[in-house]
Amino acid sequence: MTKTTLPSVKEVESTRKWHHFDAQGKTLGRLATQIVVCLMGKNKRTFTPHIDCGDFVVVTNAAKIKVTGNKAIEKVYFSHSGYAKGGKETPFKDMLAKNPTRVLELAVYRMLDNNKLRARRMKRLRIFAEAEHAFAGRFSK
Repeated sequence: MTKTTLPSVKEVESTRKWHHFDAQGKTLGRLATQIVVCLMGKNKRTFTPHIDCGDFVVVTNAAKIKVTGNKAIEKVYFSHSGYAKGGKETPFKDMLAKNPTRVLELAVYRMLDNNKLRARRMKRLRIFAEAEHAFAGRFSK
C-alpha cells in the first residue's frame, strides 16, 4: 500500500535552492515559464500545489531579452488609473527601454496562479537589468 506524504513547512524552508538565469538573447515567454517552474517548485519531487515549496530565482541581463515575430512592435502593456478615461497603453519597446525588469516581472507574475501563494512566490524573484547583482555567492555554477 502506498502512502502520500506531504512535506512540512520546516522541510520546505530548509531545502530551498537558488537558481540563476541569464536572460541575454533568451525569448521572453520561454524564460518566464522556466522561472515559474522554479518559483512554484514543480521541478521538485515534493511538489504540492497548496504548499509554497519553490526556490529562489535570480535573473540577470533583463535588458537584453528578446521577443519573436512582430511582438517588439505590436505588444502593448495596458494599465488603468481607475478614473474615467484613465487607460494608458505602453508599447513593449518603450517599456523595455524605461524599465527592463518590469517586462520580465509582468510575464512571470501573469503566468503564476492567481491565488494567495503568488505574492510569496514573487518575493523570491530578483531581476536585474545588467549582469551585476548582490546574490553572486548564493548559488554554485
